[in-house]
Amino acid sequence: MQNFIRPIAGIFFGVAAITMNAADSDSRYASWPDYQGDDLELMVDNAGTHFTLWSPEAKAAEVLLYPTDRNSAPVDTLHMTKGENGTWRASVPQKLLGKFYTFRVDAGHGFMAETPGVWAKAVGTNGRRAAIIDMSATDPEGWSNDRGPQTAAITDAVIYEMHHRDFSIHPSSGIVHKGKFLAMTENGTSNDSGAPTGLDHLRELGITHVHILPSYDYNSVDEANLPANEYNWGYDPYNYNAPEGSYSTDPSDPSVRIREMKEMVKALHDAGIGVIMDVVYNHTANNDDSNFSLTAPGYFYRHRPDGSYSDASGCGNETASERRMMSDFIVNSVKYWAKEFHIDGFRFDLMGIHDIETMNRVARELKEINPSIFVYGEGWTAGDSPLPAEQRALKENVARMTGIAVFSDDLRDAVKGHYSNAADRGFATGKPGNEETVKIGIVAATAHPQVDYSKGNNSRFAYASAPTQIINYVSCHDDLSLTDKLAASMPDASEADRQRAARLAQTIVFTSQGTPFMFAGEEVFRNKKGIHNTYRSPDSVNAIDWNLKTSNAEQFNYYRELIRLRNGHPAFRMTTAEDIARNLVFDSIASPNVISYSLKNNANGDSFKEIKIVFNGSDIPFAARIPRGEWTVIARDGQINADGLDTSRGGTVVVAPVSALILGRTR
Repeated sequence: MQNFIRPIAGIFFGVAAITMNAADSDSRYASWPDYQGDDLELMVDNAGTHFTLWSPEAKAAEVLLYPTDRNSAPVDTLHMTKGENGTWRASVPQKLLGKFYTFRVDAGHGFMAETPGVWAKAVGTNGRRAAIIDMSATDPEGWSNDRGPQTAAITDAVIYEMHHRDFSIHPSSGIVHKGKFLAMTENGTSNDSGAPTGLDHLRELGITHVHILPSYDYNSVDEANLPANEYNWGYDPYNYNAPEGSYSTDPSDPSVRIREMKEMVKALHDAGIGVIMDVVYNHTANNDDSNFSLTAPGYFYRHRPDGSYSDASGCGNETASERRMMSDFIVNSVKYWAKEFHIDGFRFDLMGIHDIETMNRVARELKEINPSIFVYGEGWTAGDSPLPAEQRALKENVARMTGIAVFSDDLRDAVKGHYSNAADRGFATGKPGNEETVKIGIVAATAHPQVDYSKGNNSRFAYASAPTQIINYVSCHDDLSLTDKLAASMPDASEADRQRAARLAQTIVFTSQGTPFMFAGEEVFRNKKGIHNTYRSPDSVNAIDWNLKTSNAEQFNYYRELIRLRNGHPAFRMTTAEDIARNLVFDSIASPNVISYSLKNNANGDSFKEIKIVFNGSDIPFAARIPRGEWTVIARDGQINADGLDTSRGGTVVVAPVSALILGRTR
């Protein structure tokens, strides 16, 4: 996520409580008691309904009960009593199913605004009131037997990043529940020419996991006015543990959004596709009027020496994951999504804001729930932070994070050109000098005897201890889409030539060690009208026009075969740095914008004894010297077939400009 989302100004309740220097703040909060119970927020059992709030310095706290999710007065107010370890409690003997509630806390300056609490799991319209529901009633049929794909290593995954509206909102999608969770449950949908869309498209493409942009309840879309068709990516969290209402068919019914999200997950699982959830624990949409601030003012955030909010997120604040209750919140929240919604992985936005210890806890405790769960994130921040760099979950510290991967900006910028300069070209678009940085991406930022890290553009040392710690990509929701980047950096090229460059770029991604990641719609050459960050642009900019699948059928087929090649050959999916150093051998090449290497020794149990790969990003043909033998030609001159295009006896093989040559031999 880039620095483009600004929070709504706070109402500034409780400012006096947090105006202090950072050192005093840390010392003060260190003395606050931790609460390790599993009953925070709400529990309903045979003894009634029980509310628990953690607010150690509160002078008083209460629960307001409502008959509806909005536009109604409270029907009762429960005064909470001080409990152990900073908690406040209230109970009634009735099961208040169907009712709504909020908390209100007096932190020493009178009661602050109402909040649904930080642990609300069910909410009504716009998330302003929490709901008391029977969670088991939200389970779709067969939910108890639902399982995501069991994946031995993250390098076996092919990740497809998508947004609910982008994927289904265009008229050509053929999808009924456009922009909704249920869009992903529909079978048999097609574009105007009959080509599969939606879930059937994902099956046909061959990806293993969808990475869905934030699906928790976020702040920027008015769920009470959905006909306005407001759009946002969702990087402005409001309620972390309840689904977003605008993606449901009825935001006013707390059970509907939960059930429909579960139905989406189950439909994807039934199709053999895992679900990765984009999570944003690094900041909140609001400052003093966030649910965190209205519960325990100051505690959950980092502050500057003058008492103002620190802002490593570029969004107005940053959370303090190094404090035990914030760390516990993050860990328990992802565990809740994994257990209740069967989520198969988590992508952490601006993960570098979080501390390493918390992220290691996240990965460790999630793996205890499901060994196939993935954890990865952005290994950077959007600004400076009071948390010391050596404690941050940064890209350069990933070797200290077990079971966690980071995005490779090395490969991204070297292949297509720097993300911040639209006109800049990269290896796949004819700019020399990026060869060594592309090699860093190919070996997944692990130590390799033939890679000179001193020549790297972004990184100058092998920061990954294993390829399972690297996510390779050339574009995502942030910045220009690949299609728009190519249009900006190759303004005089034809669309066919830009598609050819896209094929080369993605071939590098999908044949590199590490885990490949792609942006939804790139397989049909979607664009976003040349706009860098479309987080609140209209559907006319963000929607994928699925008729492109027909007009750009060759592009789609190339992506499909490229994915089939990777899925069918474990040589591209090694899991240790030692295997890469032993089995991946670069050829000595003097020509600029050319890289040639082999995957040898039936790498990682591959059926091919050797795979020869040559990337030619230049505008002239390259004469590659291929050892004599019986080779299957898999990719050549912008064409690919995972089963083979034809055969070759080796010798001198011409690699066309802006293309990849891939050959395999079994003996």
